[in-house]
Amino acid sequence: MMSFAPFEVSVPCSTANLGPGFDSVGLAFNRYLRLRFSPATHLRIRVVSGAGKDIPLDENNLIVNVMKQAFEEAQATLPPFTLEIENEIPLARGLGSSAAAIVGAYLAANRMLGEKWSKQELLQRATQWEGHPDNVGASLYGGMVVGTWDEEQAHILPCPPPDLPFLAVIPQQTLFTEQARRVLPKSYSKEDAILSSSRANLLVAALLQKRWEFLSVAMDDLFHQPYRLPLVPGLQEAIAEARHHGAYGVALSGAGPTLLAACENVQQVASYFRRLYEKLGIAINLVELSPCLAGAQARQLDQAPF
Repeated sequence: MMSFAPFEVSVPCSTANLGPGFDSVGLAFNRYLRLRFSPATHLRIRVVSGAGKDIPLDENNLIVNVMKQAFEEAQATLPPFTLEIENEIPLARGLGSSAAAIVGAYLAANRMLGEKWSKQELLQRATQWEGHPDNVGASLYGGMVVGTWDEEQAHILPCPPPDLPFLAVIPQQTLFTEQARRVLPKSYSKEDAILSSSRANLLVAALLQKRWEFLSVAMDDLFHQPYRLPLVPGLQEAIAEARHHGAYGVALSGAGPTLLAACENVQQVASYFRRLYEKLGIAINLVELSPCLAGAQARQLDQAPF
C-alpha cells in the first residue's frame, strides 16, 4: 500500500468574472481552505472549523472524488487517509469554494503520487473538472489570472493582483452555479458581445495599470449579470449606486449571490450596503478581502492531524 508523510494543503478562495471577464478573469483572496492529510487504515473525514458541516464525510466527498480521478489517471490506487478540513470559504456563495476543493484535491493527490504533474498539468486537470479556468487558475497560481479554455486546453497568464481592498457582500442564501447558469441565453447579439468584450479588455488594462477610475465602466457587464438580476436581490441597485458611495466598481462574484466591490473607501461602501440590504430585508455578512499573491501550497506536517 502506498505510504506518505502527513501534509497540509492550503488553497485561497477566489472570485471570477469581475463583471465582463466571464469565465476568463479570476482573482485570489486571503480566505483559505486548509486540508490536512495523514495515512490511515480507512477513510476518515472531519470538518474542524468553518463552512462545510453538511458536506459528505465519506466516499461521496468532492475532494475524495477528485483524488480518485487523479489516481485513476495515474493508474494508481488511492490509499486510505484521514482528512481534517478547516474552511474559511462560504459554500455556494460565488467565492470559489468548489474550485478550491478541486485544486486542493489535485495538489494532495499529486503530492501522494510523488509530484507526478507540473503546475500547468494540474491546471489542465482542475479546469477539465471545473469547466472553466478562472477560479481554479486563481486558487492554483494566486494573484490575478487571465485565461481561456476551449474545452481541450486551458491557457492562463498570472498577473500581479490589484493592490486595493475589496468588500464581499455575502447574502445569507445560497445560489448554486448550475441554477445561475440556466438563466443565461444561448446566444448574444453582435452589439452586446462587442460592448461587453471591450469592457473586459478595459477591465484587464485598468487593473494592470492601476487606473481604478475606469472600473465602474469596465465592470459593467452584459454577458451574465443582467440575466442573473432576478436571482440576486440588490445587484441592480449596487451596480447603479455603489460608485457614489465609495466603490470604484461592483460586480457579481462568480455566479453569485455574493457581490464584490472594489473600494476606495471600505467603511463608506460597507455603510451603503448595510442600508441597502436592511431596506431589502435581507441578512448579509460583510467581509473585507485582500488579493493574495500566493496560490495553493502543500507543506509537510510534523505529526498527523489525528
